[in-house]
Amino acid sequence: MQITPDNKIKKLIIVGDRVLIKPLKPEERTASGLFLPPGVGEKEKVRQGYIVKTGPGYAIPSASDDDDLWKGKSNDVKYLPLQAKEGDLAVFLLNAATEVMYQQEKYFIVPNQAILMLEREEDL
Repeated sequence: MQITPDNKIKKLIIVGDRVLIKPLKPEERTASGLFLPPGVGEKEKVRQGYIVKTGPGYAIPSASDDDDLWKGKSNDVKYLPLQAKEGDLAVFLLNAATEVMYQQEKYFIVPNQAILMLEREEDL
């Protein structure tokens, strides 16, 4: 799914260490060619999909400079970025994901620790 000016996905803000995933359609056939009834593929424990948006990452507590009173207090939050990036194919645990509907499409909000594997087009 492309983020275009006419859709509102670009306005979504994903919080913390979570990612927004557009799931791939479950397989309709087994490896041997048998057709699966509807709903069987959705009961899998592991699913995959493309990452549409990511959160900023893990919040890092800022170092307190109690000795430097003249600097003033800073409320800037720093983040440790996530390994997952937009466009990656993610394999994730379904039981840790939260299903949401947005603009009549199904997405999953998945915490970073529930992502098992990423496939990225660029070489590492």
